[in-house]
Amino acid sequence: MTASHPSRPRREVLLVVHPDRESTRDAARAVASRLAAAGIGLRVIDEEVRRLIGPPEDTPCVVADLSGDPANGAELVLVLGGDGTLLRAAELARPAGVPVLGVNLGRVGFLTEADSHALADTVERVVDERYRIEERMTIDVTVTHGDEVVARTWALNEASVEKSTRERILDALIEVDGRPVSAFGCDGVLCSTPTGSTAYAFSAGGPVVWPDVEALLVVPSNAHAMFSRPLVVSRESVITVRVDPDGSPAVLTCDGLRHVELEPGMHVRVTAGTVPVRLAHLWDGPFTDRLVHKFSLPVKSWRERHDRDLPR
Repeated sequence: MTASHPSRPRREVLLVVHPDRESTRDAARAVASRLAAAGIGLRVIDEEVRRLIGPPEDTPCVVADLSGDPANGAELVLVLGGDGTLLRAAELARPAGVPVLGVNLGRVGFLTEADSHALADTVERVVDERYRIEERMTIDVTVTHGDEVVARTWALNEASVEKSTRERILDALIEVDGRPVSAFGCDGVLCSTPTGSTAYAFSAGGPVVWPDVEALLVVPSNAHAMFSRPLVVSRESVITVRVDPDGSPAVLTCDGLRHVELEPGMHVRVTAGTVPVRLAHLWDGPFTDRLVHKFSLPVKSWRERHDRDLPR
């Protein structure tokens, strides 16, 4: 669908950038200038970003209060950076249900919608409200110790349970729907969404899952076991990773941002999330094209690619 907000008296965009690179700073200034010219209000979350954008009389913007709900009331969260920056932006956007649009100024940038060379066109599409919104599945994560709930958190990409010290092994039991599946020593266990299948889970040997597939992934990392294959289970399933009570401590990390120290005997419960993350898309096209483009996959056979070099 095309975004439209006829009842909103003034449009506002929350700009999230990582200001450590000069290219990012230049991009932030260009975006701020164009949005100001279009009469679109601008918010940022960092005083340093507010300063680098330029004098307030040229590019007016406000610094949002991170202790509140900085995306509330915004039309869009616009991200300049890589996937890490976009995940931080999703943490801000999710409570308010505001869509996130990423421009890749990092490396692969699988979650981002556009590359740096398309920045100007991207901003024009935002100004003209020419984008569609897609909801991405998340996961809810609960940590318990006995009957006590220790922590509750969530992830867009993955929740990873990993050994907390390099020289130790994580002894873990994986359960699906209350039934044990396999116990082994490993470096970690990842519980991923389809969105996260192309991130950490992919690096750990998991399958690529199309984002419209409603499923959960379980990917053991360097497991010492005969059966330690990645699992793809139903969206309705409940995944539990139990840390051996006689084993070593571990750490839970969600999207590389939120961390919980796990003592031996703690359980990590993962279910499909109740609140999705909304991503804005500028161009139509299948996920297959994005996969091929982002990973630079060869789509011709070896002979087709090298036929011109063969002797005649």
